[in-house]
Amino acid sequence: MSRYSGSNQAGRIIAIVADIMAFILGLWILMYLFDANSTNDFVQFIHDAARWLAGWSHDLFTFDEQWARVVAGYGLAAVVYLFIGHAIANRMHRH
Repeated sequence: MSRYSGSNQAGRIIAIVADIMAFILGLWILMYLFDANSTNDFVQFIHDAARWLAGWSHDLFTFDEQWARVVAGYGLAAVVYLFIGHAIANRMHRH
């Protein structure tokens, strides 16, 4: 067993958390685009989670079309979480 296995495990966990965050954001984008039933509890849960995760990027863009604002705002958050999460995980894996 390598002495670096702890940092590898932590890096793996960080990458998984980033993936889950991006998945939730992507799922909300799809639900919005396909006009999911907003009274459904699961849809509401995903929307609430995505809104919290993308609080900093929600309505960051001012496109005329609402769907473009949703895709850009939530999509940006998903990309940032993936990029930062995997960058940290890779950095931990190397050290």
